[in-house]
Amino acid sequence: MNNGPQTRDYFAEMYVAGILADKGWNVYFPRRDKGFDFVITKEVENRIIVRLVQVKGKYPEEGKTNKQVYGYIGKLSQVHNDMVLAIAFFSHDSTTKSPECVAYMPRKKISTQKGKGFACQPAKFIDSKVIRRKSYEKYFDNSGIQRMESEKWE
Repeated sequence: MNNGPQTRDYFAEMYVAGILADKGWNVYFPRRDKGFDFVITKEVENRIIVRLVQVKGKYPEEGKTNKQVYGYIGKLSQVHNDMVLAIAFFSHDSTTKSPECVAYMPRKKISTQKGKGFACQPAKFIDSKVIRRKSYEKYFDNSGIQRMESEKWE
């Protein structure tokens, strides 16, 4: 009998941490998870960039309807101007082990939602597929990771 969690949140965190480590970021995990899932640092042009990371996984269920905006809506235990909200978009196909894509979103792209917490919706969900919204495409996968190296992370 499988008594594991119904979602793969911890897997999403480890997946994103692994991708960032592969791209040269140092990854530091807190002793207690009371907000940010981990902290990343990287030396870029003789300066150290520090980013605080929260990871949210999106796991659509079979039969999910089309959405013109799709991403994370909910509570964030902590926010910071230099944070990254990494949204890992999974397929509802049970054979897919890793996310289809990951959006690395800066704080300025996360809005406050009255009564719901926060919202960041950089994708669409059309015909059971995640589609990057054109104005947010630069925040996905490798280009999103590269943008985090900028002092003007936004």
